[in-house]
Formats: sequence, structure tokens, C-alpha cells
Amino acid sequence: MTNLNIHEAKTHLSKYLAKVQEGETIVLCKDNKPIALITPLPKGYGSKKTPLGLAKGFGEVLPEFFEDLTEEDLPGLGL
Repeated sequence: MTNLNIHEAKTHLSKYLAKVQEGETIVLCKDNKPIALITPLPKGYGSKKTPLGLAKGFGEVLPEFFEDLTEEDLPGLGL
């Protein structure tokens, strides 16, 4: 595991992403304090051709989605 400050990550992002592709986990730090992990994705991730954000069998946004919300839809918000 490698600790990496944001400035170094921005400067050499390609280099560190290559390490992640090889299986290494990187701890992203701000002022030497850990804030996030950059980890490799599981094998096979993204191999399906389903578009992101669409559940299998869905793919159409119904016109009702674009209708204005009412007080009945969200009580207490003063719509």
C-alpha cells in the first residue's frame, strides 16, 4: 500500500494508476492525512455491456418522470 499526497497524485497520476492496475492499493492523503483509497476494480468489472445506471430490462424514461412534483408527492416541502 502506498500513501500519496494530492499534489503528487496530480503530478504523476498515470504512474500511480498503472500501479493500481497491477493490483496495488493507494491511500490518497491531504496534508499527510488519509482521505480516500484508490483500489483496483475486481476482475471482470465492466465486461457486461449494460449501460451504467440502467437496471436490466429498463432503458426508457417515462414521460411522468418529467412532471412537476406536488405537495402530495413530497409533503411538508411547500411545493
